[in-house]
Amino acid sequence: QVQVVESGGGLVQTGGSLRLSCTGSGLTFADYPMGWFRQAPGKEREGVSCISWSGVSTSYAASVKGRFTVSRDNAKNTVYLQMNSLEPEDTAMYYCAAGGQYDYCSGDHMISPSLVGYWGHGTQVTVSS
Repeated sequence: QVQVVESGGGLVQTGGSLRLSCTGSGLTFADYPMGWFRQAPGKEREGVSCISWSGVSTSYAASVKGRFTVSRDNAKNTVYLQMNSLEPEDTAMYYCAAGGQYDYCSGDHMISPSLVGYWGHGTQVTVSS
């Protein structure tokens, strides 16, 4: 049974930092590009960042570029999202996703939510002003 489990969310003040982790099991983790998505109440889900299966290529939404950093450790079946200089606008449920078999992450291309193979249940990030 495949599981993708996020952790690391919480409440932080504006300007603070959090590191999200996402661990996969039941799948060959290194075969998948991995992504982070978020959804705030009343808003559509948006892609935040992704990383290729090798970790060489990454992509970021314009709203987080320069503040967030995605990385992965395939030996630990884990992908991370380091979030710095957090703003109230970053408040959302953050979801980890294993990308589709034929999808990819590189430069301006974020993995597509419609092709995601496996979703996590999410971890809440709240940034207070």
